[in-house]
Amino acid sequence: MNFDTIVLTLVIIFAIFGLLRVFIGPTIWDRLLGFSLFSSKVIVAAILIGQLVDRTFMIDVAIIYGILGFVGTILIARFIERRGDI
Repeated sequence: MNFDTIVLTLVIIFAIFGLLRVFIGPTIWDRLLGFSLFSSKVIVAAILIGQLVDRTFMIDVAIIYGILGFVGTILIARFIERRGDI
């Protein structure tokens, strides 16, 4: 195993922790924070995968996913703020 695969494995483990926070978070804000954490780890994983397979278009995929994750987090937060707890 080289350094890149070790880092990718750690990022995937941290992403799983983010998903656990989404599923078992006691409040809706904890779940939103877990979603944001998972989104950021997916971005890092996409860039690392692009580095491992030597494909530069993965950076574009990571940027697009980052924008979608940010917009999703903002929309969910605004929905919760206006409508209350889900």
